[in-house]
Amino acid sequence: MSIDQRGPAVSRTALPPVPALRRSPGAARAVVVIAPLTLTIALGLWGIHRKNTMWGDEAVTYQFARRELSQIWATAQHVDLVHALYYAVMHELFGLFGAGLLTLRLPSVLAMSAAASGVGLLGLRLAGPRAGLLAGLAFALLPQVQRYAQEGRSYAVVCALVTWATYALVAGVPHRARWRWAVYGSIMLLACLLHEFAVLALVAHGVTLVVSRVPRPVLRAWSAAAAGVVAGLLPLAIRSAGQSGQVSWIDGPVRLPGVLALAVVGVACALAPLRGRGPVRLTVLAVPIVVLPGLLLLIASLVKPLFVDRYVLYSSIGIALLLGAWTDYFLRRQRSSCFTWIAGVAVLAALVPASLSLRTPQSRTNDVTAIGAALREEGHPGDGLLYLSGGYRSWTAAIPEDTRLLTDLALAQDPVSSDTLAGVEVPAREIAARMLEFDRIVAVRGPAGAHAPAGPRAEAKTSTLRRHFREYGTTHVNGARVTVYVRDHDPSPKAGPGSNSPGASGG
Repeated sequence: MSIDQRGPAVSRTALPPVPALRRSPGAARAVVVIAPLTLTIALGLWGIHRKNTMWGDEAVTYQFARRELSQIWATAQHVDLVHALYYAVMHELFGLFGAGLLTLRLPSVLAMSAAASGVGLLGLRLAGPRAGLLAGLAFALLPQVQRYAQEGRSYAVVCALVTWATYALVAGVPHRARWRWAVYGSIMLLACLLHEFAVLALVAHGVTLVVSRVPRPVLRAWSAAAAGVVAGLLPLAIRSAGQSGQVSWIDGPVRLPGVLALAVVGVACALAPLRGRGPVRLTVLAVPIVVLPGLLLLIASLVKPLFVDRYVLYSSIGIALLLGAWTDYFLRRQRSSCFTWIAGVAVLAALVPASLSLRTPQSRTNDVTAIGAALREEGHPGDGLLYLSGGYRSWTAAIPEDTRLLTDLALAQDPVSSDTLAGVEVPAREIAARMLEFDRIVAVRGPAGAHAPAGPRAEAKTSTLRRHFREYGTTHVNGARVTVYVRDHDPSPKAGPGSNSPGASGG
């Protein structure tokens, strides 16, 4: 047979073209879960020790978590009741893994990673795989997410719980199974018990369902779950209202411009014709989460200042969903892949300075490890130690070794035995008398320009220093000043009281 004769025979037996492979739904879901989770963990572990520093709020967590559970509960009756559950959890983790910076912050890293996966799944369910993947990645890259993923506080855990409660809400809308709504209510209640302002997300969820015009049985099921959350939270809210003085430091909205800028960007993204599917559309879910919690907190601040950006950290869920869906819309319309890559690289480059800054000690309002180091360097054994505001004692109470060689002049009862954060001080007159027994006093003060402490004890401290001591030198650290004072009649500032020191307990 000739070559020409074999040709037609081959063409008759040729196989049909192989169809293009499509990624299975399971593979797409795995990518949407794993990629944001991995990125968030990587960003969370990057610089997690923050040069082995700790700031004031983390020092409170560290101090609480090292106490026994009974002591945590007793102290919470006076202060920080809203965080008591979180402190109890951290106490158990400290017992299992040791009390270190990694144990303090790693739960927040893992919680924020779980939140990133939840955001990705929300985007997948509401707008498709690519929108979900982009939303999860955008969430991980948000500066506020990177910040609180590395803090030993409850806000990352609350954000994760609100994320998964939101997913349970969206998954429960097409169904009427009671167990789904029980899961939703349980997750939301746990989030609220960790931080009361998580209840504002409940309001956003209700608005989403009303705007979505879900069937009445669904609305009734959500209402029952929401009522259970409010009922479960009410005892804590009533009891903690008596500790409202703890937020007296808030004299105006904290970091509001950044929150507003991101909210504006998110809402602007919602103006595009974003892809959506299912009974709940992505914009109808995301916009209330972005806008309502912060707005309600600002309205409440008209009566009493309460707005702090971390209290509504979970608004980042809505921002990430809108950013992911808008980027998906942009990619569908954009034909030039070169321009897309350039835009992506530009966005990542713009985030680098903020990401680097967040991993420095200066990114927080104070640095208690720097305060402790200054006390060790400036103080000599037997020197008097004076906190111009008794509350400043909590800055060093977490690491008592920093003040072990100094004599706390105002302390009557230490923080642990008194079930407080800063201990109990002696009366003002006794403080002044103790101060006059020392030739050198190391004082811990607030930063320059901070409000001067008020009250009779603070007045006794400052007036005694002004009348009988002179300032020898000041060390400025992030969020505080450590000043050495010497008696006017003392020719040698290095001389301590030696064996004449009174028997006050150490700080």
